[in-house]
Amino acid sequence: MHTMTHTNILLVDDHAMFRSGLRMVLDASMPDIDVLEASSLNDALYCVESTPDVVLLDIKMPGLNGVEGVALLKRKWPQAPVLILSSQDDPETMQFALARGASGFVSKANTAEKIVDAISLVLHGQSPVAAEATGGDNAQPLPPKSLTPRQYEVLDLLSQGMSNKLIARQLALSENTVRVHVQAILAFLKVSSRSEAAFAARRHGLVS
Repeated sequence: MHTMTHTNILLVDDHAMFRSGLRMVLDASMPDIDVLEASSLNDALYCVESTPDVVLLDIKMPGLNGVEGVALLKRKWPQAPVLILSSQDDPETMQFALARGASGFVSKANTAEKIVDAISLVLHGQSPVAAEATGGDNAQPLPPKSLTPRQYEVLDLLSQGMSNKLIARQLALSENTVRVHVQAILAFLKVSSRSEAAFAARRHGLVS
């Protein structure tokens, strides 16, 4: 039973081809929607007359940065969740977007089905990737299917007894990013502490 009879989706992206492709996907996948388009944040803020139910925002556009523009969009449409679309899907970028008020984050590299699923989650008050990216005390990261090359580097240094601060300095990362990587590693290894992670990594031959 549909409680939502009509949904306005505002798509803010400077690539016309991507907007056109995503519009076709949304039209085919979601009933009773109206896709509004804007090629920049300024267009979205000053040229869109209808109130969107959800905003899909490219994170990297000429002019005002997409992440920094989240607050402006939330000020104009406080009830409309903002879902970040980006080719950048590193933990630091995710955290940065969520900290500025985005309701979710989805990679442009995802399949059309996953992007549609993410939009549906946001429309129903849920937050795709928020649990993995926020790293808050109450967040329960979903275990990744495998570690990234960067996470293997972090794991190796962690197993040598290095703190997040030292790992960040060694890999030229922020401490925040290292902390997110460590949480992903703990989830992947199904352990709850750094010492357990080091032990499990050696046992499984992940580090020397």
